Order: sequence, then C-alpha cells, then structure tokens
Amino acid sequence: MWRLITTSLWLRCPRGTAVQTQTRFCTTRPAEENRHAVEALYLLSVDIQKIRKLKGWILYQTPTYVSEAADLLRGMGASGPVVAQVLTLYPEAVLCNPEQMQAQRDLWLSVCPNQRELVAIIEKFPASFFTCASQHANQQDNITYFRHLNINKRVITKLMAGAPQSFSRPVEDNKKMLHTLQAAYLGLGGKETNVKIWLQKLLSQNPFVLLKDPETLRQNFQFLTEKGFTTAQLLELLSKLRGFVTELNPGAMRRTLAFSQSTLGCSDDQLRGVVLDCPALLYYPEAVLAQRFQGLFAVGVSVARIAEAPTVLELTTEIVNHRVQRLKAHGYDIRTGSLEALCGTKKEFEASHGRLRLRRERPMFNPVAPLRTDD
Repeated sequence: MWRLITTSLWLRCPRGTAVQTQTRFCTTRPAEENRHAVEALYLLSVDIQKIRKLKGWILYQTPTYVSEAADLLRGMGASGPVVAQVLTLYPEAVLCNPEQMQAQRDLWLSVCPNQRELVAIIEKFPASFFTCASQHANQQDNITYFRHLNINKRVITKLMAGAPQSFSRPVEDNKKMLHTLQAAYLGLGGKETNVKIWLQKLLSQNPFVLLKDPETLRQNFQFLTEKGFTTAQLLELLSKLRGFVTELNPGAMRRTLAFSQSTLGCSDDQLRGVVLDCPALLYYPEAVLAQRFQGLFAVGVSVARIAEAPTVLELTTEIVNHRVQRLKAHGYDIRTGSLEALCGTKKEFEASHGRLRLRRERPMFNPVAPLRTDD
C-alpha cells in the first residue's frame, strides 16, 4: 500500500522537483509554472499544450528568455509563424541566455551565407543552434580547423546542423579522423588534388562519419583486401560509395556477399565485378536482398540478367512492380527487354520511360511534356 501511494505522489511531482533528493518528500500540489514565460509563449502563438505534453518541465524553469529568443529570430528575418514553430519544436531555446544566443548567431554567420539561410537552418535544426555555452569554444575551434582545410562553408554549415555532436567535441578528435580518412584515400592511390573534393562529398553525404572509430576504416579495408579487391578497386569503391568506409563492418559484409554469391551462383571474381557495378549491394542485409531477388524473379527476371545489371537490386520490390506495369502498358516486356529501362533513379526512369513512350505511341499532344505520375 505504501509503495503505491509514494509512487503516485512521485509521478505527480513536476520534473524539476522530482530529481532533487531521494529523502525529500514530494507534495501532491505541483509547483506553479513560470507564468511570465507561459504568457510570453502564448502571445507568440506557441503551442503551449504540446510543450506541456512533451517537455512540460521547461515551463517550470526560471529564468527564461522567451522574448529575447523571439527578438533574435525576428531580427534575422523570421516570420511570426516561424518563431512559433521553432519555440514549439524546441522550447529549450528559451533557457539560453541572450549573450549565448548572440554568440551562436555570430558563430553561425561566419560560415552561413546570410541570415535568411540561417533562419531556414534553425527552423529545421533548432537544437543544433540553441546549444549550451560550454560548447561554444569547441565549435569555434572546429570551424577554424575546417576552414584551414579549405572545406566549403556550406559543407561546414551542413555538418553543424546535421551532426552538431561532431562540432561540439574537441577539435583534436576530428583531426584524428580526418587524418585517417585522408591517409586512406591517398594510400589507395587517390590524387592529392582530388582529396579535398572527395572529403567534402564524404562529409556532405555522411555528416556522422567524424564520430566513427578510425579502426573501423582499417578493418573494412582489410576485409575487402582479403576478399580479393585490388587497391585500385578499393579506391573505386571508396569514390563511389563514400559512406561504406565507416558505416559497415566485416561481419555484415561477409554475410551479404555470401548470400549474393550463393543466389547469383557466380565466382569470386564475378562477385567482385557485381559489387563494383553496384556498390550499394554491400549495405543490404540478407533479408532485404532475398525479398528483392524474389520480387525480380516474380516478374520474369532471371539470375543471369540480374548479374548483368545488378543496380536493379537498388530498387524496392514495390518500385519494381510499379515500373514493370508502366512499361508493360507501353508494350515493353521486361522479360525480354533490357533491364536498363527498369533501373535508375526516379528522374532517370522518367526520362527513359518518356523516350520509350515516344517510340511506342504517336502522341496527340506535346511529346516532350514530362510524365506526371509518381512512383
């Protein structure tokens, strides 16, 4: 009985008081919300009920800087609805003091083209902008280091927004990983003149690469070398599939390659060719590959033809079925025709489908008008 009563009382305490001490008794009457903060948020049309539901503890904090946060955003050109959206999505922003917010604005504008683009970033990634003051020095050091490497400012901005942890940690940690990546690229025969471009693409595609363990990179290269990939082929993979260097691991790749080889019935040399044609194959678990193989078999595509055009495995079964039906409607039989008509991104498929349509039909309207149906 006593356990049930104390649990009930504990749950009714606000978050701010529930963590004080284990020996202090909780009262059944919650502390009052910060009325000044609630009223300020209400005037800004912020969804206070959503905050109460998800992050109610913020409304009990003192001091808060609601008007200061709103003024900062408006000063950079944010509209009223954008201000309300930012503070609803990330109400922790009102706990940042004005000096901290001003420092963050100046820091971000050192790499962001203008205030309008910065507002757009804050709208999507408010938690990346409204960070604690203790991280400011690390952020500044990392920006200085990346600028020293001549990394494009837009890439730096994307990193700060999408992977703020990498810019909040000591710059020495990022230096270690970047040195490892550069050494790997150059060690495989990459040109010094291309390393900057490659590195920027890698960071842009996979912002979290800096947070990975450099040892993972070595293990992946060692595994693929043992599988017979040459230095030139590894460089080709590294250039095509930049994320694999740290996102994968030998165990996962071993299982995927074994399943693919067993299904395709190919030799080791042929398997390497398939991987070089479709590097994304390294990413898919056996369950995903099994489903995609079965989906292709179901529409009449043979194993041999998959091996000839392995990029078809990048498409989900749903997309394959949809595209097959669209091609069939224009008299194209995927069982005998080239799989190239099936492969590619949505944009590439639309282009090839459009050309096929012109060959199969005598259009009664503008023949270059794009197709408007979606996958």
